Amino acid sequence: MLAWTFICPLIGFLILATLRDRLSQTMAAVIGTGSMLLSAAATLYVGLDYLQNFANQRIEVPLWTWLKIGDFAPSFGLAFDGLTLTMTAIITGIGFLIHLFAAWYMNGEQGFARFFSYLNLFVASMLLLVQADNLLLLYLGWEGVGICSYLLIGFYFANRANGRAAIKAFTVTRVGDVFLAIGLFLLFREFGTLNINEIITKAPAVFDINNPTMILTTMMLVGGAWGKSAQIPLHTWLADAMAGPTPVSALIHAATMVTAGVYLIARLHPLFILSPDVLLYWVGGVGAVSMLVAGFCALAQTDIKRILAYSTMSQLGYMFIALGVGAWQAAIFHLMTHAFFKALLFLASGAVIVSVHHEQNIFKMGGLAKKIPLVFACFVVGGGALVALPFITVGFYSKEAILWEAYAGGYQVLFWAGVVGAFLTSLYTFRLVWIAFFGKEKTHAEPLSGIAYWLPLSVLLLLSTGLGALITPPLNEVLPLGAGQLLEQAGEVAGKYRAEYIAMAFMATGLLVAVFLYVINQGRLLDKFKNTTLGAALYHWCYHGLGFDALYDWLFVKPFLAIAKLLKNDPVDKLINIFPALASAGNKVMVKTQTGLLRTHMLSFGMAVAVVLILAMMMVV
Repeated sequence: MLAWTFICPLIGFLILATLRDRLSQTMAAVIGTGSMLLSAAATLYVGLDYLQNFANQRIEVPLWTWLKIGDFAPSFGLAFDGLTLTMTAIITGIGFLIHLFAAWYMNGEQGFARFFSYLNLFVASMLLLVQADNLLLLYLGWEGVGICSYLLIGFYFANRANGRAAIKAFTVTRVGDVFLAIGLFLLFREFGTLNINEIITKAPAVFDINNPTMILTTMMLVGGAWGKSAQIPLHTWLADAMAGPTPVSALIHAATMVTAGVYLIARLHPLFILSPDVLLYWVGGVGAVSMLVAGFCALAQTDIKRILAYSTMSQLGYMFIALGVGAWQAAIFHLMTHAFFKALLFLASGAVIVSVHHEQNIFKMGGLAKKIPLVFACFVVGGGALVALPFITVGFYSKEAILWEAYAGGYQVLFWAGVVGAFLTSLYTFRLVWIAFFGKEKTHAEPLSGIAYWLPLSVLLLLSTGLGALITPPLNEVLPLGAGQLLEQAGEVAGKYRAEYIAMAFMATGLLVAVFLYVINQGRLLDKFKNTTLGAALYHWCYHGLGFDALYDWLFVKPFLAIAKLLKNDPVDKLINIFPALASAGNKVMVKTQTGLLRTHMLSFGMAVAVVLILAMMMVV
């Protein structure tokens, strides 16, 4: 049954892509959402069967030999363990809820069937990525989610800006994909196979710690993870990806694309254990910087979806910190809880956008708490999970686990970076909720209804409370225990409480500062600061993503365009044309010697004879 988890959405894609406009909107929604329901049902069956009969084992499901070139014969095969089960359940479960919501959100939109065909292919590609038993098949799914992101981000392609955002996402992530491809080449050269289990089993015997080849390989793998999981320096596509319909944003940020990089590093963790410096600095360090950069950028955004986009980048930074300190299980646990509350927040933002007639500027909203109470509750719970409100939200349990692991492992810089990130998260989350849902109504909000609207939101709302933390991913036999987990098993929990109290204090401080700035002071202090030279510069800098786009435009785009402009007239072709031009010029010169006069010919003949005689005399001498 495992193969049916990705075959069902793949069949849905083929039907929708083939029939498209010949299908009614209702039929397209039934096929698109129904295929995801079947996929989720297959996942439930497979998961229960695995937990009851094969718990803590790795099950391989070979389907066929994909290709054979000499000794290289990768299979089109699947592998299943606790990590695969966790990822598959997230993708199919959250994916189904997003598909159901999309049937309501996209109602009446042109290209309805096309949209659902892309969604189905997106999910099928991601499932193939996490279930692949070899890295070549994983790379097929990796590229599949890349092309689907391009198609979905640019869904409203009539608007040129949306097309550019899609191209940007495709291009930036392709840079990471090239790094990943180089990493796969290196692994194949060293191990002679791309089978994941063989590589991670043989790695400790083949390489010592900090082997140069392994360091280079893991650096290439991390480069791929940066692109897909939107970490610095390959993060600039994520905010612009909000050009796509809101269900797309939810799917990318919660269940599919951005989780791929975290999954890749966790799956290949034995390789990274052999490269501790790469793990600490290139994974954990970059994650910490990405988290802080995203927090500052979110503070200046006015678009409700872009704020959530930067919050995703920030939460992915927490996952990278967890990976960097060896807290593999904490990283995947936060990946799961983040899928719950981020899907909730994005779908709720979609409901807000529909209610206020597709307005996305939070400063043009206001007063929505009474108009759309369910959506308000979703933002309160989802926002609470995002800031990690203690005990009652799912985000508390996963985020505090990451901070505790960093603290327990002695990674104080990463711990304090995470604590500051918690402060920033509280600040921009409260800002978003307060400005959009309180105060005067600036744009008339329509009431919302429909089971496809309230059912996904209600399920995700429950999962985003403390109830979601009761779901324990079966990772003990797949991923090593972190330093914090080992200390807990030894009964040493005093440090855990200390780390939690520090994190909660910074989170609470962020909320109190936000209450003062936006409720008590009503933004007057901020407006005054923005009108200063320094304030205006900082606001402009944060609003434009700390200038990364401008930097890349100067470093890469403008030189590329200059070279393209130079090559537009094909200078190589013009250089080659020198030879026929010289021949033509020589011809014109020689033509002028053909006068038809006898005395001219005799003169030429005499001069030639004289030259020959002189040369002959020189040779004799």
